[in-house]
Amino acid sequence: GHCYLELIEKETDQDSIIANIRATIWASSFNKISAFFKSSTGQELKSGIKVMLKVQVDFHELYGISLNVRDIDPNYTLGDQARQRAEIIKKLEEAGVLSMNKELELVRVPQKIAIISSSSAAGYEDFCMQLNSNAGNYQFYWKLFPASMQGDKTPQSIIQALDYISEFDDFFEAVVIIRGGGSKTDLSYFDDFELAYYITQFPLPIITGIGHERDDSVIDEVAHTRCKTPTAVAEFLIDQAEQFETELDWLKDQITR
Repeated sequence: GHCYLELIEKETDQDSIIANIRATIWASSFNKISAFFKSSTGQELKSGIKVMLKVQVDFHELYGISLNVRDIDPNYTLGDQARQRAEIIKKLEEAGVLSMNKELELVRVPQKIAIISSSSAAGYEDFCMQLNSNAGNYQFYWKLFPASMQGDKTPQSIIQALDYISEFDDFFEAVVIIRGGGSKTDLSYFDDFELAYYITQFPLPIITGIGHERDDSVIDEVAHTRCKTPTAVAEFLIDQAEQFETELDWLKDQITR
């Protein structure tokens, strides 16, 4: 039940390690510390995140210096993620590309949709169900381009799917990127500069539905349209068709008069 870890410090914006030290969270403290961290941040204690710890320095004649972790400050981890997100958005602004995808014209009634999602995700199933069962019986054509939507392979996997879709950009009218809710760590993979920059350069409008209403990512910021959930994306597409039909009915009445 003990947790053995290595704390490291890296050079700014580089992977070279400039300091490290062994640390331990004994079982008597680990359950309390890990539960507090998860309830505060929505994520597990895991490799690759920045943490601020309260420690006691221990020295053993044979094993040397190590740290005994007594407490953790989850606000530091949350603050670091927010800082990284702000830095990426600022970098995109300075490159003059932040709103490029928003400036593309979305057709009045988008019906030919390329979807990027995990094929087994509940969010994808909810999206399809909502689109299929619309009250107006509007017809949509969509094709799934599967991508990993969890873990550090997420950004590159989405870029590969976008690459494939770009070969058919004369057919599709919009791209939808959807993923259901998850921890802040799961969703932090959507705060990626390379992925965000790729979206700004993409020739089709991109609509996102990632996480829940309270969640916000960098790719939400650069997408043409941001919806709060996968289901909300389907509702947006249906609403576009409903509004257009209402306008056609009004024009028909005007012509008849």
